[in-house]
Amino acid sequence: MHRGDELPAAHAARPRRRRRALIVIGVVLAVALMLLAAEVTRRALAEQDEARADPAFYTLPSPPPREDPGEIIRIESIESAPVGTVAWRVIYHSRDLVGADIPVSGVVIVPNGPAPEGGRTVISWGHPTTGAASTCAPSRGLDPFQYIEGMHELLAEGYAVVATDYPGLGVEGASSYLLGVPESNSVLDIVRAARRIDDAHVSDRVVLWGHSQGGQAVLFAAERAAEYAHELTIEGVAVAAPAANLNALMTDDIVNLSGVTIASFAVPAYEAAYAEQYGATEITDILTPAGLKATPDMAALCLLTQNEEIHAIADPLVGGYVRSDPATTEPWQTMLRENSAGNSPIGVPVFVGQGEADELVLPSATEGYVKLLCTQNAEVTFHRYPDVTHGLAAYAALPDLLLWLPTLDGDRPPSDGCR
Repeated sequence: MHRGDELPAAHAARPRRRRRALIVIGVVLAVALMLLAAEVTRRALAEQDEARADPAFYTLPSPPPREDPGEIIRIESIESAPVGTVAWRVIYHSRDLVGADIPVSGVVIVPNGPAPEGGRTVISWGHPTTGAASTCAPSRGLDPFQYIEGMHELLAEGYAVVATDYPGLGVEGASSYLLGVPESNSVLDIVRAARRIDDAHVSDRVVLWGHSQGGQAVLFAAERAAEYAHELTIEGVAVAAPAANLNALMTDDIVNLSGVTIASFAVPAYEAAYAEQYGATEITDILTPAGLKATPDMAALCLLTQNEEIHAIADPLVGGYVRSDPATTEPWQTMLRENSAGNSPIGVPVFVGQGEADELVLPSATEGYVKLLCTQNAEVTFHRYPDVTHGLAAYAALPDLLLWLPTLDGDRPPSDGCR
């Protein structure tokens, strides 16, 4: 047979092979979509069941007896955990500003597979502002993992992820909004709690990761870990658009809607924490009569689910919420400085990501904090992201963060953030 006689048959076979390939691809896609739909349905049904049970979980019958930080008060499995993971909702012991025992809630999530020898490294996540009322806790949401930025990528890399709600969120109690000590205690104590869960298989190795308010919380945790949680090995701390310098944050934002909202969450927290030291009137005197009247209403609302209600109250107060800039008025000036990061050096590598289009945590504020770290001889990696706003800072930083994390286990290139 001549070679040319084979061509028609070969040409005829190609469409058949193409059709078979398309059929196989179609079947695979259909199966994948069915599995995805089943997973979505499973999680949705589990979330609905858990949402109905949540209030009872967070209601403690009486103040629990004092226990060591990290001891678990209450724990339950989260059936809506993403496929391939195991998760728990926990309430655990922590400490407030003056060292009193307090209950704090949060979540622990780990890959559903064998842990490496020695256990999993833990990522302790500090979430951005959700509000100051107990109902604003991320773990109380329909999806308790929604605000853990980078969770899926970190789990895929084999890390365990823990996420505190912070004191006052979840379990009823005094708000810790922008109070560095109780926030950072809760960030470290949830790692201790995770280590008490046998099936989590977590080690003492910890990386701290936070965004905005959570940036302040994890930076404080990095500064204080050696004293507060010396048994933990902090390998590094990473932040995106951190609320590091509260004096700068307040000056930059008090003239706009975001600043009024932030201040309305901070005033009750600082009043409760510092009333004995300064007097409640001295703390609230910074507010105008209209601001004083509106603050409890705003502080009772959750930022991400009741935005319209908050804005309706805060909008008319822009330019008339405070009598003067809190950042330059005592005792606020001192309180804000005490709760700003940088009062103690950080002895582990620091990763900082900042969006250049951020109008809440201004790039100049983060650049100022990085300069402070450099004067303290910190090992800093600093990334700037053009056109990235505040809300997207953590996601923009995630690819660089995932490249930075493996360097914590061995030799690293020279720090480039202080050049």
